[in-house]
Amino acid sequence: MLTKRIIPCLDIKNGRTVKGVNFVDLRDAGDPVELAAAYAEKGADELVFLDISATEEKRKTLAKLVLDVAEQLNIPFTVGGGISSVEDVDVLLKNGADKVSINSSAVKNPDLINQLSDKFGSQCIVVAIDAKNIAGDWKVHLVGGKVPTDLDLFEWAKEVEDRGAGEILFTSMDHDGTKNGFANKALAKISEELNIPVIASGGAGKIEHFRDTFQKGKADAALAASVFHFKEIEILELKNQLRTAGIPVRI
Repeated sequence: MLTKRIIPCLDIKNGRTVKGVNFVDLRDAGDPVELAAAYAEKGADELVFLDISATEEKRKTLAKLVLDVAEQLNIPFTVGGGISSVEDVDVLLKNGADKVSINSSAVKNPDLINQLSDKFGSQCIVVAIDAKNIAGDWKVHLVGGKVPTDLDLFEWAKEVEDRGAGEILFTSMDHDGTKNGFANKALAKISEELNIPVIASGGAGKIEHFRDTFQKGKADAALAASVFHFKEIEILELKNQLRTAGIPVRI
């Protein structure tokens, strides 16, 4: 059985790590290079770096900062934000990223998923999907959750897989930063319908939430930010409790 992965997320704005609630009210959470080094040492399985304002500000991901973070890591490193071309991905991979995450650009130009998968391999392409439950329907949102679309979460997730993505990072905007648990019903539906790994994001508040997203949400990995950044949950303790609950993790 494949081990379940624990992934801290560095949301980056103006070169600093930030964290908010429901994608707004951001507060400073520390230096990304220092945090990356600490997570690699403390047992994180992977690290995700999201330049959350790159798309809105119509600029590229901060390649120099990516390089500085990558130099601290000995674990897989995914980078996202402002990526819209093969050239963008090439720069980030050369600066130390192992995988890239695309979101708004994939919706605006779905062929980009095919192009990146063909060029770099599906194992390197993560498609992030931010979605909100509106009157019972999960709708995809773009530009850091600021722009709603008519795209259905589950239909889009299936298309993403068909186009060659190797992994999906699903963030529930309703759960983001609330610390009330992950969107496990939606996660379970995505996981059952797809054959690629699904990363759960949005809502981690306590250790039980991670257990539930692996058992009820059928997630392959769980991503969190503030509970790790502010030391509310230690990764090793989390993994020990997950293992006690019968969930396979790497320690």
